[in-house]
Amino acid sequence: MKVILQQDVKGKGKKGQMIEVSDGYARNFLLPKKLAKEATVDNVNTMRMNDKATMERQAKERAEALEIAATLRKATLTIVAKGGGNGKLFGSITNTEVAEALKSQLNIDLDKRKVVLEDAIKNVGTYTVKCKLGYEIVGEVTVEVKEA
Repeated sequence: MKVILQQDVKGKGKKGQMIEVSDGYARNFLLPKKLAKEATVDNVNTMRMNDKATMERQAKERAEALEIAATLRKATLTIVAKGGGNGKLFGSITNTEVAEALKSQLNIDLDKRKVVLEDAIKNVGTYTVKCKLGYEIVGEVTVEVKEA
């Protein structure tokens, strides 16, 4: 019997897949527990439409991520922090501050966990910061740190 999985089933498949299982397994386990539904013509068409909508959504999100990466590549963020002279800062610039600067200066709303700093920024200068945008797209933005 062909069924469409409604949830991930260990050893059988992932949600949304159409798989072939024995009639007894489908009738006695998968269908009563609402883990799957029978692969009728309507259900198969619905599954295909959902797959198509998912693919379109992912393509749109990927295009937006590429657009943001291009914007970041051209941009330079300026962050002003308190310093103690000699180019040293009191404390350091964190990924939270970089995310807030992205929001205020470029109007790009990015979660602070997606901003990657290799080392803490503790000195005045220019740095390159990576931002994870999803779909394995990484944007790089130049951050200029100035002393207040």
